[in-house]
Amino acid sequence: MTRRIRAAVLDQVPGKLEIEELLIDDPGPEEVLVEVGYAGLCHSDLHEIDGTFATQLPIVLGHEVVGRVARIGSAVTEVNVGDLVVTCLSVFCGSCEYCVQGRLTLCVRRARLQQDRPRPRLTRTDGSPVRATAGIGGFAEAVLVHQRGVVAVPDHIRPETASILGCAVTTGMGAVLHSASVRAGDTVAVVGLGGVGFAAVQAARLAGASRIVGVDVVPEKLRRAADFGATDVVNGREVDAVEAVRALTGGGVHHAFEAVGSGSTASQAFAMLRPGGTATVMGMIPDSHTIAVSGSALFLEEKRIQGAFMGSNHFKVDVPLYAQFERMGLLRLGELVTSVVDLDTINQGFDALASGHEIRVVARIGRI
Repeated sequence: MTRRIRAAVLDQVPGKLEIEELLIDDPGPEEVLVEVGYAGLCHSDLHEIDGTFATQLPIVLGHEVVGRVARIGSAVTEVNVGDLVVTCLSVFCGSCEYCVQGRLTLCVRRARLQQDRPRPRLTRTDGSPVRATAGIGGFAEAVLVHQRGVVAVPDHIRPETASILGCAVTTGMGAVLHSASVRAGDTVAVVGLGGVGFAAVQAARLAGASRIVGVDVVPEKLRRAADFGATDVVNGREVDAVEAVRALTGGGVHHAFEAVGSGSTASQAFAMLRPGGTATVMGMIPDSHTIAVSGSALFLEEKRIQGAFMGSNHFKVDVPLYAQFERMGLLRLGELVTSVVDLDTINQGFDALASGHEIRVVARIGRI
């Protein structure tokens, strides 16, 4: 039996989210119905709203969710009713070539698991379908997701903190620990100090990096960088960021991480490397952008540039581990959430996110 929920729907691009009453379907055999408590506002959502990235309308955005399991399908074995769970958009099949190699974020059957079902997840009251981004659609009172797109987390973690585990934290932490495999003693630069960037800074600290340089243009973020583990900061609006990082680290860093989603900042990250270094792009760069890479730096200096989708995560293991790190005081997750809005004021939250002054904004959607 379907149920009525309130959700924030994007109907035109560029545009604003409109609060509507939708119908959400019952769980299929491997699906989980989750009552949403909080949902994080991600820059990828913002870029769909402003038209930077194309999307199919109408759609309920949001993929970074924490909530309680309300119902489960007949074949669900990975979570139980009542569990506090976090969603992650990198759902995986577990049996394709990439999954069996442990590269879950490259699963070739992801789209099928997210979208293929006999009936739409969401419909308007007139029966017309509404898409759910990444098979989640988190800016709603409830979400219907595949069981391989959720993971249970301990009840001790604050819900508003847990909401950012499924994307911002997983992406930033994973890029450092999985994609780049930063080692003790390495030097690191992180370009872009939002939720993803500050997660990367903390992961570099946990990995034992000897120097961690935070690069941004917002003074408030630079002032907070040391709290998360940065040893140095560079204001890219006041100085040449590449030259400043190279000067601070004696010729460049072992690892540079780009968290802005821009061709120019990815180019900067590559230019910050010392010989043999690796630049890892975490941000979503539009196809229209180009990245400047020196051919001689690739050939003669063995510098590398790579992408990291969702931090090359193993989120079923990673997310509970990060929650445990938070409990042990090893990760400062609560401080990453700098603003909380309600579902009815979610557009104001995206305005705040677009200003560049917030680290992470989350929407309070329901009580869990």
